[in-house]
Amino acid sequence: MIESSVSKPLHKFLSDLTGEERFGVALHLATKDLVRLKLKEAEEIIQYFEHRYKMDFKKFKKAWEKGEIPQKHSFQVEKDYWEWEAATSDRERLRQMIEKLP
Repeated sequence: MIESSVSKPLHKFLSDLTGEERFGVALHLATKDLVRLKLKEAEEIIQYFEHRYKMDFKKFKKAWEKGEIPQKHSFQVEKDYWEWEAATSDRERLRQMIEKLP
């Protein structure tokens, strides 16, 4: 049913991308690959900030709340905080998604 509502160019694209002719299987494979790629990107961002600040986000957040982060209200440090927090949330959400994928 879903297959009949998908354009032929999209079906071909998914088939070429995954090497699978069956639409449902190709869509599943492409989705799984996309989630893995997004998870890898989130993990790379997290590693960058962990290296930069020499701690994980949980410790950084506690230090932030205690006022132990130098220049915590500077543009760069606040930006790092929000990007790091987003990457951490994304990682957890994406891990849950991978667990649910068959």
